[in-house]
Amino acid sequence: MVKQISHPWVPAVAGYAALMVGLLDMVKAVAPRLGHSGMTAWSEALPGIVTTVARATSLVVGILLVMLAHALRRRKVRAWRAVVALLPVSAILSLVHSRPVTAAISLLFLVALLANRREFYALSDPRSRWRALGNLLVFGALDLVLGYVIVSMRPRAVADHPGILDRLEHVVLGLVGIEGPVTFTAPRVGDLVYFSLLALGTLTAVTTVYLALRPERPVAELTDQDESRLRELLDRHGARDSLGYFALRRDKSVVFSPSGKAAIAYRVVSGVMLASGDPIGDREAWPAAIRVFMTEARRHAWVPAVIGCGETGGEVWTREAGLSALEIGDEAVVEVADFTLEGRAMRNVRQMANRTERAGYTCLVRRVGDLTEDEKERIRAASASWRGAETERGFSMALGRFGDPADGRCVVVTAHKDGEIRAVLHFVPWGPRGISLDLMRRDRDADPGLNELLIVKTLQAAPAMGVAQVSLNFAMFRAALARGERLGAGPVLRAWRGLLLFLSQWFQIESLYRFNAKFRPIWEPRFVVYPHARDLPRIGVSALQAEAFITLGRPRLRRGSPRLVGNEAAPLA
Repeated sequence: MVKQISHPWVPAVAGYAALMVGLLDMVKAVAPRLGHSGMTAWSEALPGIVTTVARATSLVVGILLVMLAHALRRRKVRAWRAVVALLPVSAILSLVHSRPVTAAISLLFLVALLANRREFYALSDPRSRWRALGNLLVFGALDLVLGYVIVSMRPRAVADHPGILDRLEHVVLGLVGIEGPVTFTAPRVGDLVYFSLLALGTLTAVTTVYLALRPERPVAELTDQDESRLRELLDRHGARDSLGYFALRRDKSVVFSPSGKAAIAYRVVSGVMLASGDPIGDREAWPAAIRVFMTEARRHAWVPAVIGCGETGGEVWTREAGLSALEIGDEAVVEVADFTLEGRAMRNVRQMANRTERAGYTCLVRRVGDLTEDEKERIRAASASWRGAETERGFSMALGRFGDPADGRCVVVTAHKDGEIRAVLHFVPWGPRGISLDLMRRDRDADPGLNELLIVKTLQAAPAMGVAQVSLNFAMFRAALARGERLGAGPVLRAWRGLLLFLSQWFQIESLYRFNAKFRPIWEPRFVVYPHARDLPRIGVSALQAEAFITLGRPRLRRGSPRLVGNEAAPLA
């Protein structure tokens, strides 16, 4: 359990102090003329100046302190240990250089950190320690080899013909910004060697510290035991949330309440502990599961967040965890008993479905458990070919697999023409009487209106399958789009709607709302739950990464590229 926080301001003060000292060190290193101003006195009176042998050493120490500052603010125990180990060295070096004031401040800072050691408890990824060590060893070996080459590449500029050990000693000292025993007859060559060695050492130190202190990014994995427990909870309480079945994604982790009667599935992305939908299980046990979730987030200094939770779930999250909620869109839910193609309001859907059916398309609505392995493979192959090189999307409203024997109650709807599969819908169970859209994918060369036909056939076949509710796509900011186009909408609302329409060129915001609205659904609001407003940009980026709208290293946003938001793994067109 995480210990009670008695002084929550301590990590912030320690972090900002380390940041200030680091910046002063860096400024002093790159702009030495500032040393004649009053800034020098402040820089030398603050902890963190490990040595003043060279400007470069101040630069290295400044970079490390800046990196440690962020980790200190996030309560990282490794950062605390690093600073505690650094401060005695700083004090000793200050005494050597006759700076008793700096030494005293360093020791006072050390005492303060030791007295408040319980404030720094956040864990890092256990694997990152070994990666940091491996990085240090590999880069250290490369530094020695490259450094020796750098020192020896201008033999005519080297004085007194130093031996191999002298050259290696010069490299080792140069990596930390200290002049070694090798002297150069040409000052420019000496400066080039000096700063080249310093650059190698700085790169090694920065990458090693980054690996040691970076936020934990554990491998999200749903174990067989966790999956079995989740399925038991879904069997009893799965009707509460249409997104509950998506907790069975096998790239999610899960925490359970102490009683085992409730669970929360999540994934850690860029330091954000991201859950989706409402907690699973007995509502009475939701608060206990939320407390376990929040405790785990605090242990690792993750930002807790929930995307796509319902109104009931949002109320429990905000009450039990002290978080805030913001409506981000609406889920389209169609009541099967109320669905009809009759009437003027359904004329567009009726005409498109009839026209597509007359073009020679036939549809099959089946449980996945009723398919043969050959049929499953044909559907997989067709779906993969339509997706092409596009990234598989989904986190909160996508299962990420098809045809698994454990998912026999899922529903698959296929459109056929001339003996070929031309489109696929895939639904996951939503309790005993509902299904929730997971996948919508079609051949890009298929006729317009095919998706409308598939959904109509699904709704018409639902009663025979015992399905009373069908959850369609999630429409981002649906309420803003609907209200912004009404007569009398204010300038702020119209401006917000205009921005959403602009973003719809990359994300299917408006088109998905229009598509869902054709089926006269009930709109169920969905929320994002977050700690502070300042965390929203970070949570938004993490959510986009989790949904694979942002993939690091590859540009994914292209103007005009169609996308589904929410229950999506393929484009509408």
